[in-house]
Amino acid sequence: MSGLAGRTVLVVGRAGGIARAVTLAVRAAGGAVVVAGRDPEALAAAYDDPGISAERVDLTDEGSVAALAGRLGRVDHVVSAASARARGAVGDLDHAAVLTALAVKVAGPILLAKHFAPRMPADGSFVLFSGSSSRRPAAGMLAVAATNGAVDVVARSLAVELAPIRVNAVSPGTIDTGAYDGLGDQRKAALFATRAATSPARRIGVAADVAGAVVYALTSTFVTGTVLDVDGGEPLA
Repeated sequence: MSGLAGRTVLVVGRAGGIARAVTLAVRAAGGAVVVAGRDPEALAAAYDDPGISAERVDLTDEGSVAALAGRLGRVDHVVSAASARARGAVGDLDHAAVLTALAVKVAGPILLAKHFAPRMPADGSFVLFSGSSSRRPAAGMLAVAATNGAVDVVARSLAVELAPIRVNAVSPGTIDTGAYDGLGDQRKAALFATRAATSPARRIGVAADVAGAVVYALTSTFVTGTVLDVDGGEPLA
């Protein structure tokens, strides 16, 4: 197992939630981090650490991804934690929202691989994000499940094509990151109580659970083409 000291990790995603937890975990493991997203000012303001710098990137725009790669040059690892969810029953799904979700979470990592892999060392790696809905379909989650399933395929395919650069996916279950706040306090609490009671882990996940899996994927040099489930066994319930 190789550590992250002296390594640079690009983390694409928001200033909070799982992306923030990953950034802080990488720093704790000794790595330098470049955080990137559509709002670099907000990203820069979220951290007070000289080992974390912020850049702009739009994963739906290949020119933006290519420009970021050109500015950064060599990085050792890339984590794609950006997402754009399209929830709803099939009859209610918005076509543009579905295409955006696929562009950000599926095509975006492909573009990152295209433009960053040639600049990475042989012992570098990519970590992509899918999700447990790909293995446990539910009404209203069709587009989310399809997107997550596609990410799993992309990770395995890139692991073969980019070898020896490693590529893995991390697949979170129900994680309390604020993503469920839109339900309102009462509905969120009821949902979490139900899922905690039925999950083999008997609790809801937190961002640090996922960040630990990402650091494992980044540093475990004999792990590639794998989907790491961080879901407390939720799909088994």
